[in-house]
Amino acid sequence: MYSSLAAPNRTDPGPAFSLVREGETLESLFAAQPSETFASGQAVFWEGDASSHLFQLTEGCLRLYRILSDGRRAVTGFVFPGESLGVSFQGPHLYTAEAVTPVRLNRLSLSRLYAAVDASVHLRQQLLARMYRDMSAAQHLIILLGQLSAEERVASFLLSAGRRSGADRSRPLTIDLPMSRLDIADYLGLTIETVCRVFSKFKRDGLIALEGRQRIVLRHPAALQALAGGGGEDSGEAKSVRLTARAH
Repeated sequence: MYSSLAAPNRTDPGPAFSLVREGETLESLFAAQPSETFASGQAVFWEGDASSHLFQLTEGCLRLYRILSDGRRAVTGFVFPGESLGVSFQGPHLYTAEAVTPVRLNRLSLSRLYAAVDASVHLRQQLLARMYRDMSAAQHLIILLGQLSAEERVASFLLSAGRRSGADRSRPLTIDLPMSRLDIADYLGLTIETVCRVFSKFKRDGLIALEGRQRIVLRHPAALQALAGGGGEDSGEAKSVRLTARAH
């Protein structure tokens, strides 16, 4: 199923490993594979395709989504550089992985991965850690969609994007969001109008600054964290920061 999707310069990864070098890591296994490139809007794989590879992103951003029975799109996540995709795959892919921006990645066949993991306790632990990370992300999304308000969802998303995109940790925190407002809305279970309204409110309240469509400055990450934690818009630090910002 991948032959029509892979970049033209991709070569076959070859037979399964028969020997794992001492100190081998999942990163080194991926690094040994040829890089593939995908243009913005191109699918790495489609929902329903048979899963046979694990992927690691080195550049760009991927959007993961499913098409619901009524035709609506549900974005289930985003993948940033340094993150892997496909750790918990079993059977057909449950969603499509599509490039938001030009993407570069490495793929590792599951047969090669399992052969390497079977030969190394160290690699097995690394693989389990990535599986636990996927499970935690899924649990977080359930809480995000089921329990949090629109403002709490957006605050949580901005903080998560900042952490995962490798943004400068200085304060204020500047992040680049390659995905569209519609992508964010489809991920958070909101309308695009609601996402834009919340962004505008955060800007008025002094919590963020907008520099074009993609660059956002988180002026008070701690206040956003307090809001994302479920305290509500008038709780503690978030309320104090807004009042201070308005006074100036």
